[in-house]
Amino acid sequence: MSETVPESHGSASRSNAAEFTVSEISGALKRTVEDVFGNVRVRGEISGYRGPHSSGHAYFALKDDRARLEAVIWKGTMSRLKFRPEEGMEVVASGKLTTYPGSSKYQIVIDNLEPAGAGALMALLEERKRRLAAEGLFDPAAKRRLPYMPSVIGVITSPTGAVIRDILHRIRDRFPLHVIVWPVRVQGETSGAEAAAAVAGFNALPQDGAIRRPDVLIVARGGGSLEDLWGFNDEALSRAVAASQIPVISAVGHETDWTLIDLAADVRAPTPTGAAEMAVPVRAELEATVAALASRLQACMSRRLERDRQAIRAAARALPSPDQLLGLKRRRFDEAESRLQRALEVGVERKKARLAAIRLTPAALSRRMNEARLLIGRDMARAQAAYFAVVRERRMRLGRAAGRLTPAPILRRQRLQADTLAALSRRGDQAMAVRLDRLRARLIQADRLLTTLKLSEQAILERGYALVLDEQGALVRRAADIRPGQNLELRFADGPAKAVAGSGETAPAEPARARPAPKPKDPGGQGSLF
Repeated sequence: MSETVPESHGSASRSNAAEFTVSEISGALKRTVEDVFGNVRVRGEISGYRGPHSSGHAYFALKDDRARLEAVIWKGTMSRLKFRPEEGMEVVASGKLTTYPGSSKYQIVIDNLEPAGAGALMALLEERKRRLAAEGLFDPAAKRRLPYMPSVIGVITSPTGAVIRDILHRIRDRFPLHVIVWPVRVQGETSGAEAAAAVAGFNALPQDGAIRRPDVLIVARGGGSLEDLWGFNDEALSRAVAASQIPVISAVGHETDWTLIDLAADVRAPTPTGAAEMAVPVRAELEATVAALASRLQACMSRRLERDRQAIRAAARALPSPDQLLGLKRRRFDEAESRLQRALEVGVERKKARLAAIRLTPAALSRRMNEARLLIGRDMARAQAAYFAVVRERRMRLGRAAGRLTPAPILRRQRLQADTLAALSRRGDQAMAVRLDRLRARLIQADRLLTTLKLSEQAILERGYALVLDEQGALVRRAADIRPGQNLELRFADGPAKAVAGSGETAPAEPARARPAPKPKDPGGQGSLF
């Protein structure tokens, strides 16, 4: 059941307070907060940092153990920061408080960001150091040895500072060679990324390209505070140095300064000048060393030659003379020569005696001939028996083969070949007929095309042209080929006509006049050309 509220009660509920819109309240709060907290410094721990947004701005929060404050860094301010914010870092932020009416939140717009102290940075640095060391980036076994005498040196540093001048001056004094400088920023948020890109760029150069690939790299910067050197503690730079195929010398800061790149590099130099001294030897010392080694080598060779000469002379004194070596051989040769002459004489005498002992008589010859006939007869009997045996064997083989050979397989093969030949003949006739039909159709089509386009010989003659033929019926193409008085045949569209060539003289030019009417055609088919 409903009740009716009296009018007096409704009028009493109304208030004299002014009414505001939501936007008016939000704007008033924004102005109030910005006026009261126009410039503040807030200390807290970074929370929810995911790097710059696609727009270049960074959104995160500052918190302590009891509260949380939203924060924003605009794109222009991010580019001026000396170090990159990271999750969990304790910082001191300078800026102004404002509100965001879209979500009824208040936030700080940061104009400057500083570490809360060296302790926070050192803690972050130690955490990175432990993580990269656990991955093996600082393993001494992975360090590469520096080349003793490089031909090209790559230097990664600022091109305007005193560091590059000190390095170039030191290299010029010790061992002048080619130096390639890759300019980078050595302080600020982008210094680590630029140095990492420079290391990767030097490694990407080809060995025989227009810009030669360096044999050793020097990453150098002057001294400074921990914040100034923070770019060389960049994780990406440490990974790029550890992965470099070119040996890297780290020369960042002074002797007491150290960064992560010092641990990842192959060699750490106390100063940029020390890095130049490590990279190249002293040319004067090398020249002196080479001269000393050349002198020692020459003296050593002289002593060796002298010892060899003495050894040869001592060996020569121990060897016998040529007469002593050949005397015994000569004597044996002379004795063999005397025995050979006697042996030849004895051999000749023996041959003469044997020849004289042989008597040639008709009885001896008959006996030798009879023996030869017996041998020949025996060999002939053996050959005849072998011949008959071979003939018998061949006859038996031929009989067996003749039994296997019958006319039936030959006739069957002949019938198969005849059937195949007939089939091929029919296919050839059919193929020839099809081919002739195709060619006949193409010829008819071409003739129709010529007739349609008026390109045939008859169509050309119908347009007023004529063919000139000589006595043999050959086509005459040039006037120079016609002799005066030569019999010619002119072939028109409606038939041929005989003509005789004239003298060929050209009549004088006459003024242009009306073309006379064509004369009636000669009924006899005779005419004169020219």
